[in-house]
Amino acid sequence: MNEMEKEPLSKQQMKSRETKRRIFRAAKTILQREGYEQLSIKNICEEAGVSNGSFYHHFKTKDDLLSYYIEEQPGINPDLLDLPENADEAKIAIIHVYLNYAEYCRELGVEFISNYYTPKNQALNPTIRTERPYPILTVETYLRRAIDAGIVTPKIPLSDISTDIRMLVIGNVFEWCLHEGNTDFEGNIRRSLGHYMDGIF
Repeated sequence: MNEMEKEPLSKQQMKSRETKRRIFRAAKTILQREGYEQLSIKNICEEAGVSNGSFYHHFKTKDDLLSYYIEEQPGINPDLLDLPENADEAKIAIIHVYLNYAEYCRELGVEFISNYYTPKNQALNPTIRTERPYPILTVETYLRRAIDAGIVTPKIPLSDISTDIRMLVIGNVFEWCLHEGNTDFEGNIRRSLGHYMDGIF
C-alpha cells in the first residue's frame, strides 16, 4: 500500500479512494453513535450517501470494510526491520511494530476498536478470513529471518510465538477499550511483550 501511494493516482483511483473513505467514515460514525448492531450495509450506505452497488464494488461485507482499515495501517520504517545484531534489538523492533499498532488504534478511536474486536466480526475468524493483519505478518516474517540467520534462538516454535504475541496484544487492546481509553496502552504493550520475549529468547 505504501509503495503504491508513491505512484501518481489517476482521477478514477482518486475517486475510488475518496468513496472508500466516505464509506469508512460512515461506518465509524455509526459505530460511535449506535454500536455494531446497527452497522448494516444499508445504514452505512445511507450515512455515506452511496449506493449498495458502490459499497459492494469496494468491499465484500461490512466486516471486510472493518478489516481493510485495521490491516492497512501505516507501515513501519523498513530500516527498523533490518536484521538485528542480537536478540535485544529484535525485541525492541517487535515492540515498536505493536506500539505503531497502538497508535493506529488511538487514531481510529475506542468506539471503533471496541466494536471491531467482537466475536460477531467474522473477519476475525481465521477459518473464514485467511489474510493476517499487518503486525502479525510483519513480526512473523522479521522473526523468521532472524531465526534463520541464527541471531535469535527461541525456546518455542515461531507459530506459537506469533499466536502468543497476538493474544497478548489483543488483551491489551481489550483492557484499553474496557477502560474507555484511560489506560497506559503503550506502556502495557511494552511491558507485557518485553516480559514475554525475555522468557523465550
